[in-house]
Amino acid sequence: MTDQINETDAIELATELTIAWLANPNTRTTAAEVPAFLDKMYSSVQSLVGGSQSPSAEDAEQTDYTPAVTVRKSLADPDYIISLVDGKKYKTLRRHLATKGMTPDEYRRRYGLKAEYPMVAANYSEARRAMAHQIGLGSTTKKGTKAATSGTAKRKGETKAE
Repeated sequence: MTDQINETDAIELATELTIAWLANPNTRTTAAEVPAFLDKMYSSVQSLVGGSQSPSAEDAEQTDYTPAVTVRKSLADPDYIISLVDGKKYKTLRRHLATKGMTPDEYRRRYGLKAEYPMVAANYSEARRAMAHQIGLGSTTKKGTKAATSGTAKRKGETKAE
């Protein structure tokens, strides 16, 4: 008896959610998309209620993702990297992936990329490296290493010999 009540509640809730979605003026949809959305809502509500309609974890893991562009094309231009998720150009993918809820490792795993696949465009990385060296980052002033002032630093009390 309680299963039948839960089933009815799930149907009603999924219907109400679908009606609310369609009532939103920003929702642009065709009549063909409504049944699919209702079915998705019903399966989501059913999984929350604890029914048997929940998708298995194995099905979620086996989802194949088709990249928007080829890997070769994504790295073709040194000025930017093209995202395999949406096909747009980015200088760095890290922030873009964060908005999509992914880490660089998940991104690489999702599309079968090697660990060496860059997350930053080559020219952008070079420009950042040059700027860092220009302001003195990356050079140490410890004994026996190159000084930030290119070897012209004086010791305290030392005078210039003429």
